[in-house]
Amino acid sequence: MFEGREADYIIIIVYLLAIVILGIVAGGKQKSVKEYFLGAEKIPWWIVCFSIVAAETSTLTFISIPGLAYLTNLNFLQLTFGYLLGRIIVAIFFLPAYYKGELKTAYTFLENRFGGKVRSFASVVFLFTRTAADGVRLFATAIPLYLLLDINPVNAIIIMAVVSLLYTYVGGVKGIIWVDALQMIIYIGGAILAIVFLSRMLPDGLIGSLKNQSAKLSVFNFGFDNGFTEFFSQPYTLFGGLIGGAFLSMASHGTDQLIVQRLLAAGDFNKSRKALIGSGLVIIFQFALFLVLGVLLYSFYGPMDVKSDEIFPMFIINKLPVGVSGIIIAGLFAAAISTLAGSMSSLSSSTIHDLILPVKKIKPGEELKLKLSRLVTIIWSVLLVFSALFFMNSSQTVVELALSIASFTYGGMLGTFLLGFISKKANQKHALIAFSSGIAGMIAVILLKLVAWTWFTPLGVVITLLAGFLSMKISAHKKVNQPG
Repeated sequence: MFEGREADYIIIIVYLLAIVILGIVAGGKQKSVKEYFLGAEKIPWWIVCFSIVAAETSTLTFISIPGLAYLTNLNFLQLTFGYLLGRIIVAIFFLPAYYKGELKTAYTFLENRFGGKVRSFASVVFLFTRTAADGVRLFATAIPLYLLLDINPVNAIIIMAVVSLLYTYVGGVKGIIWVDALQMIIYIGGAILAIVFLSRMLPDGLIGSLKNQSAKLSVFNFGFDNGFTEFFSQPYTLFGGLIGGAFLSMASHGTDQLIVQRLLAAGDFNKSRKALIGSGLVIIFQFALFLVLGVLLYSFYGPMDVKSDEIFPMFIINKLPVGVSGIIIAGLFAAAISTLAGSMSSLSSSTIHDLILPVKKIKPGEELKLKLSRLVTIIWSVLLVFSALFFMNSSQTVVELALSIASFTYGGMLGTFLLGFISKKANQKHALIAFSSGIAGMIAVILLKLVAWTWFTPLGVVITLLAGFLSMKISAHKKVNQPG
């Protein structure tokens, strides 16, 4: 496997070294925790926009989405319309609230609204969810690396984690965001390059091959073909995509520190809003690109007995010319490292601001806080590696696995935020009951397999809000019936 691929290895090694250097240079020297986690809030909105896209799609888009289209069709694209709708809602209702005060993380809002216990609880939920979901992403990233280099998957995972850690540790979030913007351009360019070469290999070319696979070009699925009882068990329907995608995007872009950290780094409400909505438009194009790639791969290979997540990496390594495959694999790494680096930064940011610094006995100076932040970044990078190893043997496609994990807690998180927006009477006790009920409810829903994963977040929000308002009603009833 090594013979004749020296050009690929050189391209990949040079690329990995280049992004580390770029991240360090772009990040500059941080003198405070604010600069380390928010980049001194001097980052252009379009750079933030590209960074958001790179962070949320990464390897899942590059590997698993073509594999999903290879197995099925373009129904997944319905979800991206919901993603755009959810971002618009966040831009209208969430961002103004975030810019009313000085927020260090997404969960500062919960402390301002409900108190410190809710902020800490939300932060812990985020830490567990992000570690699990990005552990899946890290493993997905390692797939082409160990296929190409013929090395142990564990070693491939460690290599990816170390590269991401290097420029995250030194460059901070500013370095991460600038590298992300470049990496989005690289991996989209890599996908387009793959489509160009794939089209040349197909006897009927691009247009002819797509016409031959017209059944796989179906985008819209209303979901009523198998009756109403099966409606909620189908993940990719129009209503499931619009509603589930909107709620998922509201949670990920309105309550998840991975994305909110980038929005706050823009430093201005209008810039954050443009970056957020702009990313929704880019994401539709990007998912469409990778879904079409999957259809073309099916046209090229036909049905095969192989894991869908390995289809595109297999094509890159076995069918593309040496040098071209190196460029596209570099694009894949660009997609992956952006999410991984952002995850390390957001996990450490939430740990420092939401859990460590609020402890009254801890009052370190600015220099010590910066050293502590970097130490915590290293710790989370190690935990992400262990998370990736845990999910290595999963048979589920990585995109569905990662999004299912996120959806599992997103409902409770988003529901608690919405409770704070909707009701002025809700207090800390009501919020904790609502949040806990949302998570507990989703445990039952998932174990019993009541609905498809795209409905997890909307259902979790409904459970959370119902529990919150019921708790408020019980409290009000007890208060009225108290003697005296």
